[in-house]
Amino acid sequence: MATVSQPPQTPPTQPPPPPGTTVPQTSPQLVPSRQPLPLSASQEGQVREIYHKRVRNKCAEEVRLFAACATNRTFTAPFYCRAERRQMNACMLQYANQAEQDAAREEWFATRDLRR
Repeated sequence: MATVSQPPQTPPTQPPPPPGTTVPQTSPQLVPSRQPLPLSASQEGQVREIYHKRVRNKCAEEVRLFAACATNRTFTAPFYCRAERRQMNACMLQYANQAEQDAAREEWFATRDLRR
């Protein structure tokens, strides 16, 4: 018995609008960019420096405690100061998010004229 193949079905098309009527064009919604200009590698580095400075300022107490513990220690610091290091890293990870990076980028753009 031979099988008969059927042609592929195409989706139905809409009839053209009557003459003299306008059809609203739908365009994809544009989302405003948080990054209005592409930055060079050195400018991205400056934004990263602002970001890291902001995070270090927010976690200043944890950084100070870890630094005090690690003072005058060499290879034993990671073992001896494990609790302080974990507290410091937990604090920094708390602020390692896109919102903080966006805030650093906005600060960079706000102070851009001062650097010129």
